[in-house]
Amino acid sequence: MHKSDAWILERVRDPERREEGLVALVEKYGERLYWHIRRMVHRHEDADDLLQETFLKAFEHINRFKRESSLYTWLFRIATNETLQWLERKRRRAAVDLDGVTEQLGERLKADSYFDGEEVHRLLHAAIAQLPPRQQAVFVLRYFDGLKYEEMAEILQLSVGALKASFYHAKAKIEKFVKQKLHL
Repeated sequence: MHKSDAWILERVRDPERREEGLVALVEKYGERLYWHIRRMVHRHEDADDLLQETFLKAFEHINRFKRESSLYTWLFRIATNETLQWLERKRRRAAVDLDGVTEQLGERLKADSYFDGEEVHRLLHAAIAQLPPRQQAVFVLRYFDGLKYEEMAEILQLSVGALKASFYHAKAKIEKFVKQKLHL
């Protein structure tokens, strides 16, 4: 049974019960955060590393959490920012042409035992991978996580209008990519 956010925060802030609160926090949000990250980075190992980084950062700063947003939103903001920074570092290091990257990604997804998807899903994830990091985050939060634009605005600290425009452009790029690959 999942504990309430108030229950978790009460224990995390009590030095004698901190570990119990941290375990409950990971149990409650770990899987959702993992899949949110995984949809942006595609590899289990990278998602797992970023999830650990997310929780380390959350544990480090949890005493500063002011409850201005929900604990869920705060954690998603940390996970999203960690993932966007990782994607940006990776993008800067990579000097490979886009076709090579998407082919490599498709091969990695086929070989990934944690990825249970059909060809269309692999193609969708390859299309997402070619988006700029911020558009990836917006698309994943809206399409896969089903968040409302208001929730996304809290997480990404962008206006609702900017998010709608970003989602529209991401969707158009994905549709174009998929049509080109399927020769439609």
